[in-house]
Amino acid sequence: MKTGLLLQRITFFLFGLAVVSASVWASEPLGIFVSILPQKQIVERIGGDAVKVDVLVLPGQSPATYDPTPQQMVALAKSQVYFRIGAPFEKTWIPKIQQAHPNLKMVDTRQGITLQPITRHDHSHAGPLKMGAPATAAVQLDPHIWTSPPLAKQQAATIRDALVAKRPALRARFEAGYARYAAELDALDAELRQRLSGKAQRRFMVFHPAWGYFADAYGLQQIPIESEGKEPSPKALARIIDRAKAEGIRVIFVQKQFSRTAAEQVARAIGGEVVAIDPLAEDFIGNMRDVGKVLVRGLR
Repeated sequence: MKTGLLLQRITFFLFGLAVVSASVWASEPLGIFVSILPQKQIVERIGGDAVKVDVLVLPGQSPATYDPTPQQMVALAKSQVYFRIGAPFEKTWIPKIQQAHPNLKMVDTRQGITLQPITRHDHSHAGPLKMGAPATAAVQLDPHIWTSPPLAKQQAATIRDALVAKRPALRARFEAGYARYAAELDALDAELRQRLSGKAQRRFMVFHPAWGYFADAYGLQQIPIESEGKEPSPKALARIIDRAKAEGIRVIFVQKQFSRTAAEQVARAIGGEVVAIDPLAEDFIGNMRDVGKVLVRGLR
């Protein structure tokens, strides 16, 4: 066989291998990591079987104090995109993850969202800040942007765009997934507005102030018991009880990641009850619908 013909055949063979290899790569699901469980549903509903989503903070764990496991750090090396959301643990761990995995695309789903100062039990308020604005010791930004369906829709658009950028050939699939999920979020938003309208009492009491963006979306106000992760002093607790009585509050909402002790003290003092609502449930739409139903019990 002539040398030229042999080289031609080898070239065709190598080209065929490259085509097959590219095809296999394109058919493999995108490896995605997210910080918290509610993000998982959003990414999966947009990406479908074109994504494989792993979560760092699993059920029962706190995004405030979480440390990734060695196994998760290894798994991150096989992923293509990380969707961060501003959870407290990210401040320490995102730089470490980026340093360990420089090829991992980091996407901040807070982009374009106006962040609010987190509500304190002394009810101080410093006005909204744009994402990226520095927080001070006196003004801590509220990371719980996923508790608002309108803001979840905004995050979903950011996720869609990042997936399209990573796999342009799947643009139509990602855009269709986003359109379907956005329609569900719009329906959820309309349902919550209807359910929570017509209530003269617009304030509700929570142990941990995770529901500020939800409250803003529906004209409500959360009254937190703890502040900056600390339970109230006896004097502060007495003020909270007095306010609960003055506001006619009968339900104190808690989440399983935090202590119920102070909430139960308030509930006993006002003759009320403690009810669990979870901002970290995986089924975002179903959970927000349930939260709306439960909140109605605490409003008049």
